[in-house]
Amino acid sequence: MKTILVVNTGSSSVKFTLFLAADLHVMAYGLMERIGQEGTRLVYQCPGRETFQKQVSIPDIGNAIARIPLLLTDSRMGVIVSKEEVRAIGHRVVHGGESISQPTRIDDRIKQIIQACFDLAPLHNPPNLEGILACETGFPDIPQVAVFDTAFHAKIPLQASLYALPVHLCESLKIRKYGFHGTSHGYVSRKAAEWIGRPVTDLRLITCHLGNGCSITAVAQGQSVDTSMGFTPLEGVPMGTRCGDIDPAILLYLMRQRGMTAERLDALLNRESGLLGLGGTGSSDVRDLVQAMQNGHHQAETALKVFTYRIKKYIGAYLAALGGADAIVFTAGIGENSPLIREWICDGLTELGISLDHRLNHSVNGCMGEIQNSESRMRLLIVPTNEEAEIAIQTRDLITV
Repeated sequence: MKTILVVNTGSSSVKFTLFLAADLHVMAYGLMERIGQEGTRLVYQCPGRETFQKQVSIPDIGNAIARIPLLLTDSRMGVIVSKEEVRAIGHRVVHGGESISQPTRIDDRIKQIIQACFDLAPLHNPPNLEGILACETGFPDIPQVAVFDTAFHAKIPLQASLYALPVHLCESLKIRKYGFHGTSHGYVSRKAAEWIGRPVTDLRLITCHLGNGCSITAVAQGQSVDTSMGFTPLEGVPMGTRCGDIDPAILLYLMRQRGMTAERLDALLNRESGLLGLGGTGSSDVRDLVQAMQNGHHQAETALKVFTYRIKKYIGAYLAALGGADAIVFTAGIGENSPLIREWICDGLTELGISLDHRLNHSVNGCMGEIQNSESRMRLLIVPTNEEAEIAIQTRDLITV
């Protein structure tokens, strides 16, 4: 049996999915979260079987990766006889810098590029590389492929990708908009086109990937032409713990007033801001903020209003950039599952041809479908993302399995 393994390694989690190479049928799925912390949890699931869940001790990413072949070949829970049936491994890698514009087989040069981008994606690239190195040990001699979040945005036009800094700095330091969540934006763009029944090359779409990390992308003819994240994943709308767009002079002000170092600012902007910092509940989860708001927590309500207002502004900007749109697509954890957030984003946009059907917004929640009413000139879609499937497709296309 020939299979493809997809691995998504985070700072404290490892997600993996095993696909049958022939038709990309999901054979098994696993998640290890809170790695290296108290309460580490292992979840392992095979379609048609009971989900296995257990509290385990997993000290690091390498130990987590080492458990994957043991689970997949287990005599009771496994789905393959030996790990040699895994013919290729696809990895999600967040930042590939300027030199990477497509899925790439991993070698020493690619690993060096991933490492060189540590400062540009400090929450993601280091664990991404750690997962790759662990897979080299756990699955020796099996080809590995890096699928980069930045690749889908590689052809953004210059007027959208350049920052107004001295050109010699931009050129020497490779400073430009790279964009992220490209695997998701590309996947849901094609799925939206299939649903609408037109080629993606004939459509103008605004895709809203709203999860713990958030980005909005303008897609024309199947290509990203602008996106809210930038040189790093910090730019754009507020996120779970990231601040999104702010006046850069605020950083200078904090340095002068509070003596903050670059390292302290990095932690503040990436890990302590966004919905976590603004909401005042100690949580970055929109579900917790909605519950707090319903219980009368005014700061939680303010955070959600800031969040949805900024998304609305990006949608308006991208309608201008595209000269109109055929559809707006909501995806990822919040985009797929929060009727309130979708409602607040679309509220007040009827003059732009955007009109939400409140009944559909609740009934279609969490699954593929349309949520606009009959007066809307623009289609509003919920499209569940599947980055793992997209990575498997791109890995299979690159490696002869």
